[in-house]
Amino acid sequence: MSNTNNYFAQLASVDVSQHIEKKGQFSYLSWPFAVQQLRLFDETATWEVIRHNGLPFLETEQGFFVEVAVTVKGVTLTQIHPVLDGKNRPLLAPNAFDINTSIQRCLVKAIALHGLGLNVYAGEDLPSGGESEGQQPSPSALQTPPVPVRKLRHPAIPDNGFSEPHLLTTNQLRYIRRLLAETGTDENQVLGFFGFDALENIPKHDVNRVIRMLETNREQKVA
Repeated sequence: MSNTNNYFAQLASVDVSQHIEKKGQFSYLSWPFAVQQLRLFDETATWEVIRHNGLPFLETEQGFFVEVAVTVKGVTLTQIHPVLDGKNRPLLAPNAFDINTSIQRCLVKAIALHGLGLNVYAGEDLPSGGESEGQQPSPSALQTPPVPVRKLRHPAIPDNGFSEPHLLTTNQLRYIRRLLAETGTDENQVLGFFGFDALENIPKHDVNRVIRMLETNREQKVA
């Protein structure tokens, strides 16, 4: 089949070098440019943010993920992207902006599966040597020390990862415990500072404040 009839080859031949954005050591293709080029190439092209239980993201024990499907010339390809922070580390308590940013990045990568800007992401899946910016922590750093069972002031509500209306999720609690261990922060000091009686009873709307403080402590400790 000639390149004239191969839509992937045509999209892959588009020069995207002037529209690459740098953030730290990572390169990204501008999503407005990617969408513009896609629509100019195929005006019938469509994309869809995949829903999970009605939500535009999926929460797992490893973190949050978003998924986007892009259809070009009748061919649908799907890309899954983790919700990451500015250093490409998984976020276990993302806000709406974090989710939206990851959806945009996922859209661009789904478009790249059809050829446009695919070369931008060449080699990003290769492991780096040493703990550099954007590298995931080692498995040992992710291990959470055993903690005693604490009696809750309120009856526990089953957590399905999405619909818990009042308290933090299981993954968020696990992440907070990990941060406490990594920073050597006393649990009772955190509870006293924020006025909570137990980590398990942290209201959902206060979770990000707790996590941000502990992440700041971790960064200061590393520095």
